[in-house]
Order: sequence, then structure tokens, then C-alpha cells
Amino acid sequence: MSVVIKEPVERMDRPYARRWWALGVLCLSLLIIVMANTALTVAAPDMTKDLGLSSSDLQWVIDGYTVPYAALMLLLGAIGDKYSRRGALVLGLVVFGGGAVAGSLVDSSGGVIAARAVMGFGAAMIMPATLSLLAATFPKAERAKAIVLWTATAGLAIAAGPLVAGALLQNHGWASTFLINVPIAAVAIIGALVLVPPSKAGHSNRIDYVGGALSVVWTGALVYMIIQGPHFGWDAKAISAAVAAGVGLLAFIAWELRHPHPILDVRRFLDRRFAGSNLAVALFFLAVFGAFYYLTQHLQFVLGYNPLETGVRMLPLAGAVFVGSALTGYLTPRIGMKITVTAGMVAGTVALALLTQVDAGSTYADFVAPLIVLGLAIGLALSPCTDAIMGAFPESELGVGGAVNDTSLELGGSLGIAILGSVLASSYSSKLSDAASASGAKLPDGTLDTAQDSVGAGYAVAQGIGDKAHEIAGQAARAGSPEQAAQLKGQAEQLAQGAHKMADAVGSAFSDAVAHTSLVGAVILGVGTVLVAVLLPRKKGGEGAPSSTEAVEPVREREPQPQH
Repeated sequence: MSVVIKEPVERMDRPYARRWWALGVLCLSLLIIVMANTALTVAAPDMTKDLGLSSSDLQWVIDGYTVPYAALMLLLGAIGDKYSRRGALVLGLVVFGGGAVAGSLVDSSGGVIAARAVMGFGAAMIMPATLSLLAATFPKAERAKAIVLWTATAGLAIAAGPLVAGALLQNHGWASTFLINVPIAAVAIIGALVLVPPSKAGHSNRIDYVGGALSVVWTGALVYMIIQGPHFGWDAKAISAAVAAGVGLLAFIAWELRHPHPILDVRRFLDRRFAGSNLAVALFFLAVFGAFYYLTQHLQFVLGYNPLETGVRMLPLAGAVFVGSALTGYLTPRIGMKITVTAGMVAGTVALALLTQVDAGSTYADFVAPLIVLGLAIGLALSPCTDAIMGAFPESELGVGGAVNDTSLELGGSLGIAILGSVLASSYSSKLSDAASASGAKLPDGTLDTAQDSVGAGYAVAQGIGDKAHEIAGQAARAGSPEQAAQLKGQAEQLAQGAHKMADAVGSAFSDAVAHTSLVGAVILGVGTVLVAVLLPRKKGGEGAPSSTEAVEPVREREPQPQH
């Protein structure tokens, strides 16, 4: 008897017996590709110091993963549908693991960026495959429950990334945060072959490679523009990317509308449930990734927690995601996805509104409630949306459906870091200038400009001034005359006061910037909540407990089924 399962799920005459074990493999695969991004937030300081990364280098170390990940998902999802969804998952895990090994061995910014890009390529195969295999493996009556667990895993990974990375960085270098992916990927590969049945589309239509290529162009250009413009200025690169994204999107839509078998039928976006669900996913991850970006910085730099302590303090978010997911599994069949999703988005807006109260005197206790509310919001809103998006696609296009959901997620996350990160940076720079002027601290020339670059740079400047004060104090103790000693001691005291005032100004400015950025995020998510509430249709009268998947069953029954 072969250990590797070979019978395609489409040929099984009853639900696959080990489908919940298969879901565990799919969730494990999802876990590492989400953690690959969130873990880097706490590993970045060590990596910056060891490799001498500039702010531009560090930004592309983070986003070198995002561009291929977002750009390639739709095309690779379609290829997985046609040839092998499990094959796409396994190959993606191999590529992802190879990129992780390379990332741990390189010693330059270019090498790390290239390794992260390879990991992003692997993730673009893995992410849509996990959802398409889930939808293909589970019967329709259980699919919504399985998607709840899949979504909860994504929420857990957001918080688990910093925790795992923080634990590793206690005794190991930043390379360990790459290597930890390798054994997990190996376990997932074995699990996929042993527990996940093969699956592919039942039709033999040729893949729309032109549409796929256009999707790569416009999505990749859009993500590049989102990263380049806000962080590095609207130079020729950013403007060219914006033009390429716009032209590519228009060409993509025109081509897909005319193609007999498009890679993505863009007419689906005329359906209110489908469009509203995609908008909700994008807006939610805009808020979540943006908030996560500045919360981890505040915990590490302002409150002084080390990477492990920071990861532990993000756990309320992960726990709340599971509670919210359990609630949505109970509520959605009873009150409908419109109310559940809207309630989740309102809760997300409330979480960001709570963060507007952050100030220089805030402690970790002030962050617990926003983290819990945000976690509940994730659990409530995302599962019904993912279920609705996947339910809009026939069985033959589940990989494309997963890619659409994941592209919305990734575009939203990229926008969140770009928009809210840009607001944070400009607000911090402005408020630091005001705080430094109000404090009356006499700073060495050029130090304020350096400190305005980032909160980490600000504290480094304060530390440097303090070290200089300590050095001069040592010279005063060894001075040859009382007059010289008194003069040096006065300089040391002045610098020490300046260092203390600079540190206070940095903490105050960043706290105020967090509050201001949270207000902007709350406004964006609040407006988006209204739009999503308008778009999502009401629960149909007379239906006791329709899930989004059940709502499209009549459409599926009219589709030709594959013959075996």
C-alpha cells in the first residue's frame, strides 16, 4: 500500500475521511508564509545592524517578498487548477524552503532581498493552493467551518511571527528566523503527500496566459508603486509604476471581457456579495497590517520590550482571533454575513479609535483592549468574506478564487503599511521637531535630522549623545586642573540633559504619531465599513441559515461536471 495518497478527491464517492488532518497541513502551510512577514518586524533591528542596511535596504528586504507574492498569485492559482493543486502546494513549499535557506546564508542586502523574493514566489504558489485544496476536499456543508479555521490560522500567524522570532533571537542571530521555516516546510511537504488528496480542474481549457501576464504586470506595478511612492518619494520610478499599473489594469479588463475562457471573469465584481467581500478583506488587512507595523515598533522602542517580550504581548490578538472565529461560525448562519462582517469592521474601527488615546504616558495595559477588540474583529469579519469569495467560483476555478481572495488581502496589507506607515513617518518627524524645540535641548548639529528618520534612529541619537556625555565625564575625572575638570563636567552635564530630553521627545513624538495614525486608519476603515455595508446584500428571506457557499449552489448545479 502506497504511503502517498494518489486518488484524486474528485473521484471519491464520499467525503475524504482524513480531510481534517489535511486541513491541518494546509493551515501549517499558511502559517509559515504569513509568519515570514510578521517575524521580520522583530528581526529587522538585528539584521539592520549586522548587514549595515539603510532604510531603503530594509524596506525592500521586507517588501521584496510582497511584490512577487501579490503579482503571481492569480496566474499560479490558474496553473494549479489546471495541472495539480497539490503539486502547486508542494512545489511552492520547496521553493519557499529553498529561499529560506538562501536567506540564512547571505551576507548582503542584495542577497537577502533576492532570497525574500524567492520566498515570495513560493508563497504565491502556496497561498491559493491552500484555499483551493480546502474547498475541493471538504463537502459544501463543512466548507464554511473549515474556512473559519483557515482564517483563524492566518490571524494566529500575525501574532505568532514576532513570538517565534523573539524566542529565536534570544540565543541566535537573525538568520535563525529564516531557518525556522525549513523544517516546518519539510513537515508540510510530507503531510501534503500523505494526507492531502490530489485535485485539479475537470476541464481541459487552455490557460489564458495573456490575461495572466497582464495580471502580473498591473498587480506587480501597483504593489511596487504603493511601496516606492510613500516611502521614497514620487520619483520617476514610482510614477512609471503608477502608469504601468493603470494601463495594465485597463488592458487586463479589456482582454478578460473578450476572452472566451478568461483567467478571471471580471464580471464577477458586478456581484455585490463578491465585490463587498473583496473590499472588506482589503480594507481589513489595510488596518491590521498598518496597525501591526507601528504597534510592534511602539512596544520595542518606546516601551522597551525585547523581541520575545514583544511577541508575548501580541498574544491577546491571537487568542481573540480564535474567539471571534468561533463567534462567526455561530452567528453567520443565523443572522447572515452582512451583519457579521459589518459588526467585525465596526469593531476594527473601534480598536483603531481606542489607539488614538495613546500618549507618552501609555503603558502596555493601554494596548490590551485594542488588541483584543482587533482580534475579535478579524475573526468575525474575514471568514464569511473568504467563504463568499470562494463560493463565487465553480469547482474548476478554486485556485483562481483563492488567488483573488489572497490578492485582496495582500494588496490591502501593502496599502496599510504604505499609507499608515507614511502618515506615521511624517507625523513623527513633525512632532519630534516640535517636541525638541519645546524641550529647549541643545543638540549637536545634524542630530535632529537624523533622529527624524525613524523612532529607532531617534533613540540611537539619544544614546549617542548620552555616550558622548559619559566619555566627557570620564575626561573630566582625569583632567589636569580644576578649571578644565569643571568645564568638561559642565559639558557632560549639558549633553546628559540633552540626551534625556531627546529620548523623552522621541517617545512623546512617536506616541503622538501612533495616535494620529490610528485616527487616520479609523477614518479609512470607518468609511470602508459604510461602503461594505451598502454593497453586501441582505440575507434572503425565508432562508434559515444560508452560508455564502450555499447561496451559489444553484449556479454550480447547472455547470457541467467532469466525467471520469
